[in-house]
Amino acid sequence: DLRIDAKNPRTKQRELPSGKISLKEAWLFVVVSLGVFVLSARMLNPLCFKLSPVAIGFFVLYPYTKRFTYLSHFVLGVTISGAPLGAWIAIRGSFDWQIIPLCVGVVFWLAGFDTLYALQDYEFDRKEGLYSIPAKVGIKGALQLAKLFHLVTFLMLVFTGWVFGLGPAYFLGTLIAGGLLYYEHSLVREDDLSKLDMAFFNMNGYLSLTVFFFTLLDILLR
Repeated sequence: DLRIDAKNPRTKQRELPSGKISLKEAWLFVVVSLGVFVLSARMLNPLCFKLSPVAIGFFVLYPYTKRFTYLSHFVLGVTISGAPLGAWIAIRGSFDWQIIPLCVGVVFWLAGFDTLYALQDYEFDRKEGLYSIPAKVGIKGALQLAKLFHLVTFLMLVFTGWVFGLGPAYFLGTLIAGGLLYYEHSLVREDDLSKLDMAFFNMNGYLSLTVFFFTLLDILLR
């Protein structure tokens, strides 16, 4: 995305477009990081090692998706959902269906807040012919879809608790997480995107910590 980021007023001060990091340095960082990633996967278990190219494939694919599909937000979601899936496989050494609802929840969570974040690039994406949900359906339509995506996230969190037989503490945390999602959407309006950073960064950070803390609490209280 180097050339695109260099043209976008929001991203032109990032490290690569601004020249703070050279392309050679960036490639070195990527190669070393991928090497460590594959080595770490190999040290975990055979299945993690075998699936590491799949994860790398999504890392490589995602940056290109805004060039050809409005579903780029979901590709990012699938990529990030590899975190809970990867943790599950790393610990258990096998793929099991029970983890799927949580992964689906993560996919829609990412798609929802990435759709919100893309609102600030609405005009730029349309001008440059880039693909995003806001560019396709407009700001109002994108806000409505993001709400729908996050409703699916909430339902998947509830379903995850049921699948794993979790208790009251977990479901209390899920209820709080739902409240945070509701508040996140109240911060962003069609005619006022001034609180978008707070909605994107703060609320989703709080949500992550909330789900983690109450899941851990539920396990400790058993």
